[in-house]
Amino acid sequence: MSRWIVPDWPVPAHVRALTTLRPTGAASPPVHVPGAPLDLRRQARAGEAIRARLPETPCWLRQVHGTAVVEAGPDVRGCESDAVWSDRPGRVCVVLTADCLPVLFCDRAGRRVAATHAGWRGLAAGVLEATVAAMAVPAGDLHAWLGPAIGPRAFVVGPEVRATFVDHDPRAATAFRTAGGDRWHADLPALARQRLAALGITSVSGGDWCTHSDPGRFYSYRRDAGRTGRHATLIWIDRV
Repeated sequence: MSRWIVPDWPVPAHVRALTTLRPTGAASPPVHVPGAPLDLRRQARAGEAIRARLPETPCWLRQVHGTAVVEAGPDVRGCESDAVWSDRPGRVCVVLTADCLPVLFCDRAGRRVAATHAGWRGLAAGVLEATVAAMAVPAGDLHAWLGPAIGPRAFVVGPEVRATFVDHDPRAATAFRTAGGDRWHADLPALARQRLAALGITSVSGGDWCTHSDPGRFYSYRRDAGRTGRHATLIWIDRV
């Protein structure tokens, strides 16, 4: 079984990206456990295989469901941010998720890349918009890839979540379906696609995996009541 997902999207070959999968075997540790050192060398067996593919240590962030975006570099490791971008070969951008939506960006020339952690709070607050602004690339020149996240059949939210999105853009109502009473099924990938389309990004791939419904491959914060690992979604420009 593969240890990661390689995005299928139309980016130049020198741009590398992957999302780690849950290690196989009951005794296998997760790729990341909250509170553990953010260093792939000290984590799962899968981490060793992934680390061997990376040109540098990833720029790990302290994610807070916000909209801060930083440029990748040794000085930003551990800072509070939910998105990281780079135009320097070898710098590895990474976000961690376990139901939230990881979003990767790359310009058509493969000169700028970014990784974004987009839970519903960050998505509603504008973390995708902030990432695109930080990349300073025309939106029409960007590709986006949506990684594994909790799917709409499993993601049930209250009316305040729906109102947050619909008040911003009435078209967001199409990403919600009634779940009975005042509860709603929310489609995170659909909400992300709407936000990206509003920015002018039309090349969007991925968004087909549900972390909640596939325990064999994915961690899920909701399914596992918060006691779970994290998937790493990484992107970098290869050194020539």
